Amino acid sequence: MKLKGGTLMASATKALVPVSANGAGMLALHPGSLGNLDAYITAVNRVPLLTAEEEVSLARRFRADADLEAAGRLVMSHLRLVVSVARNYLGYGLPHADLIQEGNIGLMKAVKRFDPDRGVRLVSFALHWIKAEMHEYILRNWRLVKVATTKAQRKLFFNLRSMKSGLGTLSKDEVDSMAAALDVRPQDVVEMETRLSGGDIALEARPDETEEEFAPIAYLADSSSEPTEVLARRSRDELQGGGIRRALDVLDARSRRIVEARWLDEDADGNVGTATLHDLAKEFGVSAERIRQIEAKALEKMRTAMADAA
Repeated sequence: MKLKGGTLMASATKALVPVSANGAGMLALHPGSLGNLDAYITAVNRVPLLTAEEEVSLARRFRADADLEAAGRLVMSHLRLVVSVARNYLGYGLPHADLIQEGNIGLMKAVKRFDPDRGVRLVSFALHWIKAEMHEYILRNWRLVKVATTKAQRKLFFNLRSMKSGLGTLSKDEVDSMAAALDVRPQDVVEMETRLSGGDIALEARPDETEEEFAPIAYLADSSSEPTEVLARRSRDELQGGGIRRALDVLDARSRRIVEARWLDEDADGNVGTATLHDLAKEFGVSAERIRQIEAKALEKMRTAMADAA
């Protein structure tokens, strides 16, 4: 986080601020530095609060002279606020320490942008930045796939569950009421309810699962664009189109007529190849067996011609 004349803190995990009002001791800004979370919370709750006059004086020193000690005291005195806000988000199943860590980053951003001459206390100004960092962390880590990206989706993500009256699906009246209260579209409410009611599904089956065909990879994969499938489909289309026409061209007129009547011609009902051996035998004045022999020889010629073309 770059500041004029220096850096407020090198990072959220390495920055140190004084524990006592006169800067006698030092407290690491991240929760894990004191060994456990309870010790960290106890330590930040012992840090004295600043009076309004002290807060204004420190903020002015930081803005005018880039006084990092003044910035450190401003951050230090509000660490308990971050702990308090983080408790409100424990229901999302994410580590309390991580929420605090993200909130601390938001607090540092607030100190960097705080203007003491506007007549607003830092606690009020910092609250927005602390919540914003925690919200972003929750949205990034609550699911593998981010469930909220737009402003409307974010509002619904953090408010829909608390606004629901029961565990069942929202009724149309409830959807319309939530949409009006949060200034979003009803379809956004329905979509977010669907997203929140679902869960992450692994694309591939776990090694200990035997029925791999039920994993999404089995039915979501599109094999139609694989090179081998494309070549096979192109070859099949060629054989079924121009390949058959060229194969018919190698036959004499009688053989071609027999093959077309037996395999290619359609009748009025759309049935293909309805001519029988006896029908063709009567047409050409030969036996049905002779028609069968001519047909077999013609098909063999066609197979040879198509194989050469392929």
